[in-house]
Amino acid sequence: MNDLPQHHDLPDYDDLPPAPGGGRSGWGMFGQDDNVGLINLLTPQRVAAAARLVRRGALFPLDAPLGVFSPPLNPARGTPRHQVIHQPGGIGFDDVYDNLYPQASSQWDSLAHIGYSRKVYYNGATAEDILSGRRNTIDHWARHGIAGRAVLLDMERALAAAGRPYKPYSSTAFGVEDLETARRHAGVEFATGDVLLLRTGFAGWYTDQPAQVRRDVPKHLRAPGVEQSEEVARYLWNTHAAALATDTFAVEAWPADFSTQAEPFGFLHQTLIGSFGMALGELWWLDALADDCAADNVHEGFLVSAPLNAPGGIASPPNAVVIK
Repeated sequence: MNDLPQHHDLPDYDDLPPAPGGGRSGWGMFGQDDNVGLINLLTPQRVAAAARLVRRGALFPLDAPLGVFSPPLNPARGTPRHQVIHQPGGIGFDDVYDNLYPQASSQWDSLAHIGYSRKVYYNGATAEDILSGRRNTIDHWARHGIAGRAVLLDMERALAAAGRPYKPYSSTAFGVEDLETARRHAGVEFATGDVLLLRTGFAGWYTDQPAQVRRDVPKHLRAPGVEQSEEVARYLWNTHAAALATDTFAVEAWPADFSTQAEPFGFLHQTLIGSFGMALGELWWLDALADDCAADNVHEGFLVSAPLNAPGGIASPPNAVVIK
């Protein structure tokens, strides 16, 4: 299928050390002071190999329009306000954005976003480390850069083809069997450092709805996503992917279970970000890419993403494009 490096230097999930609150820990895989996590897997060799996937030069931008998720799906976040500045008779224009919540639209969640527990974040960072901007914030990824092989898993098409269709506005949870069905449908094998793009159909469904429906969605939010389980955590770690980005609200099926009794798998962010150091993207714009993949049956491409170099930042628009 491709000439990407297939070797890996990470242990499988069951060979990781146990984490103190359950599950397994990926801390220390890249050193005790690491703030980048699995993005470290995007080595120059893997980036160069992924660039060779470009055949046609077709571009697929993956950021949703700013403000399209309005009202915000999480009521604690807001809708951006945009003002164009122009002096009458002047020769140019400026503009200003206010009330911009990076996590209200297409986003990367940095390793500062969610901890393994309420006391500790990826690789042992503390809340004080996050607040000071010393550890795990988005600027660490910005300085590293994000580029590599993207693999599209089109859950909506794959499960429909397998006779298991679902509604994009539902709490459908994708287990290991479902993810494997989508991988086989795509005709791909995973390689170390992949950026997995999981299309559920949620974002496209949402933007097709009339204003009244969109206003009601946040009141009883339901969204498809990966199953909140150790089995799915094991599967995702064992792909040895650098990142997982979706077109849905929170990567995992929503709502989550935030009770302490369910930790660290009731809200899988705690394991994926807080324990593994995996980059997570949400509400990405994947429909055009998925249409093209369905048309040419090529479900991989070269992804480039430039997060904001925002010292101390928690999230960023992905500023991402896949090139095929």
